[in-house]
Amino acid sequence: MPTFFMLDRFKRDLEGLTPEQREAFQRAVKIFVEDLRVSPRGTFRRGLRIRRVQGTEHIWELTWAPDGRATWQLGEEVMPGEPHVIWRRIGTHHIFERP
Repeated sequence: MPTFFMLDRFKRDLEGLTPEQREAFQRAVKIFVEDLRVSPRGTFRRGLRIRRVQGTEHIWELTWAPDGRATWQLGEEVMPGEPHVIWRRIGTHHIFERP
């Protein structure tokens, strides 16, 4: 099972989401985790919309709603053989000002 860590900024961003936004994000994360379990280095189904954040090498974007985004990166494994996701930012498109 993949492990995860939330940066403080992500936690603050998450608190600012509406209950509907949090629910949409949680639905997307369930699919995200399923795909990580099958392909730990990141082959995701097309509908999930995962792509690299422009201008970065290791920061990725997960689109969870029409204007819902979360940025993340893979960190050092915490449990051997399991991917470790570091959640960086979450919110609307504005998070790309500081992904």
